[in-house]
Amino acid sequence: MIELAGVTKSYGALPVLRTIDASFRQSRVCAIVGPNAAGKTTLIKVILGLVRPDGGEVRIDGAPTDAAGTYRARIGYMPQTARYPDSLTGAELVAFLTELRGGIGHAPLDEELLDLLGVRSSLDKPFSTLSGGTRQKINAATAFLFRPDILILDEPTAGLDPLSSSLLKDKILAERERGRTVLVTSHVMSELETIADDVVCLLDGRVRFAGSLGALKQETRETTLERAIAHLMIREAAA
Repeated sequence: MIELAGVTKSYGALPVLRTIDASFRQSRVCAIVGPNAAGKTTLIKVILGLVRPDGGEVRIDGAPTDAAGTYRARIGYMPQTARYPDSLTGAELVAFLTELRGGIGHAPLDEELLDLLGVRSSLDKPFSTLSGGTRQKINAATAFLFRPDILILDEPTAGLDPLSSSLLKDKILAERERGRTVLVTSHVMSELETIADDVVCLLDGRVRFAGSLGALKQETRETTLERAIAHLMIREAAA
């Protein structure tokens, strides 16, 4: 489980996260949603240890995250955009990540997505020669490679064709069944609705809802995630 307790973050005089309390449970997919500039990216970076909060605490399975970042070995991260050196190949990227994580060890790599998404034949080609969609598929596959306990996926289906998007969502649900904790951000509410168990909605750097998807619909009396989030935004604006 990931827990955030009283997490705050400002950039200069601009508050971005305002006393965030949230938890992300094992064997659940949680959608982190909200409008632009709501604080979603900063929240993810705080969990990843890429941004230090000004206050509060992040705990993984009850233990505070350490400044050395050793807990990050348990996380698989898929950034929104796959930015790799043009001359690098997919095979070199996998080798680099494996070395960075201290070798393969006793657990074999999870290469299932390389085959499902049809990119194994592209691993020996420089990224400069690959289409955006192929780069995104490799980006997705590397997030799952090391069988992490926690998956953080930022706009994972962006740039993917419908079949690849469907296969990736099936993989996310399969990892949930294996006990993973999955955090997903996306602006496509209809896609999130097919995979999310829980929702954390950020508005103006504050948590405006945290709970199950069903509870959100019940609270807002809406039938879809998109309409439920719109309801929260309208309510916030009127407050």
